[in-house]
Amino acid sequence: MNDIKYLEMLPLSSIAKYANGHPNDGVPYSGYSRVHPSENGKLLLVSDPLGDEPVILEFKLEDVIYVEEEPSAVTESGEGVPFVKLWIKRGAFGVKLEPFEVK
Repeated sequence: MNDIKYLEMLPLSSIAKYANGHPNDGVPYSGYSRVHPSENGKLLLVSDPLGDEPVILEFKLEDVIYVEEEPSAVTESGEGVPFVKLWIKRGAFGVKLEPFEVK
């Protein structure tokens, strides 16, 4: 998607994926994850990246307590978009970024 081209970096790979079920002390957020382009200790999660109004969430890596892989989506051009569900520990702070068109 053109609105999030700057997020096209290496896929998120520094968080371990667990297989024993989700944690009870976390809150799930789903989307397309990317390493933060300028801050090493953070990640970006693009919620609904193929939709008309994507929302970009920013979290600290240390606040991610569990990662689940979800089915990938495919763009109109045939590109695969891998989705994940991130479990963020309760009480953590995140940043919500919403792209908009200046008219």
